[in-house]
Amino acid sequence: MYINRQIAQIIAAQQSKFPVLALTGPRQSGKTTLLRELFADYRYISLENPDTRSFATDDPVGFLNQYNEKVIFNEVQRVPALFSYIQGRVDESRQMGQYILSGSQNFHLLSNITQTLAGRVALFKLLPLDFKELKQVGLLDSSYASAAIKGFYPAIFDRDIDPVVFYANYIQTYIEKDVTELLNIRDLKLFRTFLSLCATRAGQLLNISAIANECDISQPTAKSWLSILESSYIIFLLQPYHENFNKRLVKSPKLFFYDTGLLSHLLGIRTGHELIENRLKGNLFENMIIAEYQKQNQHQYLHREYYFWQDRGGNEVDMLLRKPGGFDVFEVKATQTISPVLFNGMDLFGELALPAEVHKTLIYGGSENQERTKYSVVGWDHIGG
Repeated sequence: MYINRQIAQIIAAQQSKFPVLALTGPRQSGKTTLLRELFADYRYISLENPDTRSFATDDPVGFLNQYNEKVIFNEVQRVPALFSYIQGRVDESRQMGQYILSGSQNFHLLSNITQTLAGRVALFKLLPLDFKELKQVGLLDSSYASAAIKGFYPAIFDRDIDPVVFYANYIQTYIEKDVTELLNIRDLKLFRTFLSLCATRAGQLLNISAIANECDISQPTAKSWLSILESSYIIFLLQPYHENFNKRLVKSPKLFFYDTGLLSHLLGIRTGHELIENRLKGNLFENMIIAEYQKQNQHQYLHREYYFWQDRGGNEVDMLLRKPGGFDVFEVKATQTISPVLFNGMDLFGELALPAEVHKTLIYGGSENQERTKYSVVGWDHIGG
């Protein structure tokens, strides 16, 4: 089943404006499918192929003579030297849409683009499926718990793969493969422990020293492993907003996973019922909603910067968007029962932010939307960017 990706039209619109387009995102997020569908008249060259990679590495001039225009280079970060030659080609030809680049290692792809292709490239991120994309084809589950367990990778829906089977293979085939290629990790069991410890802290303030101590690794090692997970689009960090409303503000980021199917798998949660009964239910629900806003931000090319706000007294808003003249603030709760206490954190922030205007939204585990005098109440499956 083909699922229309929101970002497709946005990418296509830039083909005539930039000589190079680059698409990054986690493995299995659908990059190849999207690019082949969108640019059917382009040749597709995968640099995962050892022979192709050897040709590009040993003879970049001959390689680009053969693939001189209308080419998609997949996993292009595997041949870093190619970027300088691509720069020369596009500067000489001044042809728009000459090359399409894709890769699953954001750190290496971005560093090469920054160094050699700045100003010549439009960069996009394709993350796992978002709610809107699934709703368009009737595939978004009516239960948030079932949706969270299943996750949002296209293959699960395209090929009707059991999420347990998919995520077990995803961890072994992709996450561990990428990590062992990028870092000299001799003890994969230790890395799996680290990954599981990150899962138990999803939706919580990042404490690198605590994770390192519990995993019995050094803090520099923990930082390095976190960086790889972040650049591979497994996790992301939501930064705190710390304008001086209050000097006693939390300044550590929060850790989230891009996909709650993977997160649930790492936590050993296999069914929606198990999720509902799990003590981390609230964290999982919050993770799914925060990740959804991140996905819609990238897929709709909104260029928004989301934050959270929390003081050292425990008062917080789960997500915050700074806007001209004010803020959009969001409270995220898995409950299906709306009670006045759920608005307390947003009300406190609203008082501190005066005279700025603060629009307050509660996102909850139910499906009914309400427009109240001071708040918007939004069912989990109705959120949108």
